[in-house]
Amino acid sequence: MAVVDKVQSESPISHEQRRPQPQSWSGWYRRFAGALDFFSMLAAGVIAFVLRFPGVPSDPTVPYVALTVALPVLWVPMLMLCRAYQPRYIGVGYEEFHRVLRAGFIFMATLAIVAYATKTEVARGYVIMAMPLGTFLDLVARYRLRKWLHRKRWNGDCMRRVVAVGHRTSVQDLIRLLRQKRYHGMDIAAVCLPAALASGEDAVSEVEGVPVLGDFGQAAAVADRIGADSVAVLACPEMDGVALRRLAWQIERDDVELVVAPALMDVTGPRISIRPVSGLPLLHVEHPELDGGRKVLKGLFDRTAALAGLLLLSPLLLVVAFLIKVTSAGSVMFRQVRVGRGGREFTVLKFRTMVRDAEARKSALMENNENDGVLFKIKRDPRITRVGRWLRRYSLDELPQLINVVRGDMSLVGPRPPLPEEVAQYGGDVYRRLVVKPGLTGLWQVSGRSDLTWEESVRLDLRYVDNWSLALDLQIMWKTWSAVFRGSGAY
Repeated sequence: MAVVDKVQSESPISHEQRRPQPQSWSGWYRRFAGALDFFSMLAAGVIAFVLRFPGVPSDPTVPYVALTVALPVLWVPMLMLCRAYQPRYIGVGYEEFHRVLRAGFIFMATLAIVAYATKTEVARGYVIMAMPLGTFLDLVARYRLRKWLHRKRWNGDCMRRVVAVGHRTSVQDLIRLLRQKRYHGMDIAAVCLPAALASGEDAVSEVEGVPVLGDFGQAAAVADRIGADSVAVLACPEMDGVALRRLAWQIERDDVELVVAPALMDVTGPRISIRPVSGLPLLHVEHPELDGGRKVLKGLFDRTAALAGLLLLSPLLLVVAFLIKVTSAGSVMFRQVRVGRGGREFTVLKFRTMVRDAEARKSALMENNENDGVLFKIKRDPRITRVGRWLRRYSLDELPQLINVVRGDMSLVGPRPPLPEEVAQYGGDVYRRLVVKPGLTGLWQVSGRSDLTWEESVRLDLRYVDNWSLALDLQIMWKTWSAVFRGSGAY
């Protein structure tokens, strides 16, 4: 079938699947977010007023009653100015929260400047309580709303229909990734391949179950046909600057978003910037900052937080140690040599979760290894004790590694600390995992733990090495709690 015939045919896409009008769910989502923003700041103003001016309102407090009412009215436009309601940031998390925080800072600074310029006396206690509290409550509300959206997306609702344009292998990888992580809200509804694969004798009818409806030149027509919200162009030489510009012109009248995936993989954040040179938008990639002031700050934060964690969790640590001691023979602690930054070996500390002769029995179990790489993992390892299985499920056996963090052998967040025999099997790019300290948790911990394949684990560790920051560390630590409580992938 010819490409044009395929686009015009009714058969690949039913009438019910077409959505000629813009998506409706994003509109009410943004309205609901606006209502949450309004009431979050209103609640903060009321709380600040009650705490700062207890008792019955009097004449001196009347201006603050008006200010309490005005805060949420001004807060929503401030969020609009900071682009906190942009459809492309819906459910993204970091970008959405970053804009709320920026709006809170600008709002508070603006209020201070206006009060100084007009010589208006404003109770500092009221402002100091209302503004940060309002921003915090709004962040919590937005977080809960985002989690609700993620649950809807796992059920297939509130999705953006996407046309993927690229070579077959790249499109396959994108489809698999988005199916694994549906919370991103992108559903590949159609594919456009090179002309040789879109029509003729070697034509491909579908990729990973998604219909191929045209070639690169038909991307705009396919998007219009299926009522797509976005066109995702993957890195390929055929889609150069001129072709991309023409595609953008063709889809702009339907308000279809154009998303371009560069050839750079797993490089994110402030490392990427666009610098125009002689009219050409060049993508500039900064080197990852592996040394310097940020590294010192990370080390101070790690050791301080680890020491505080040891003090706060000491009762729990004592209870776990007692349970291990009374339920199985052997020492409470398990010590093992691991490889740290730069290949330096150190002794990692963990609560013992296996029988005393576990290492001696490992060779007999090698044929049962369920991991596809250099790691050794068995879901139902017979060497694990009854208490140990419970400790592993909730990662309580890892808590003694806080001592390693205080010593400086490890970080709170980083790649998984490998065994020397695992490092001996490393090849090529995998050695890059060793340019930073290993972590108590990491991207691997919040992305599937032991359920990950070897390639996925390496990719996540390398992604962390290339993009690490204190903000990313805080984000990973926040996500670690939910990953631990779910207990999935822990064995």
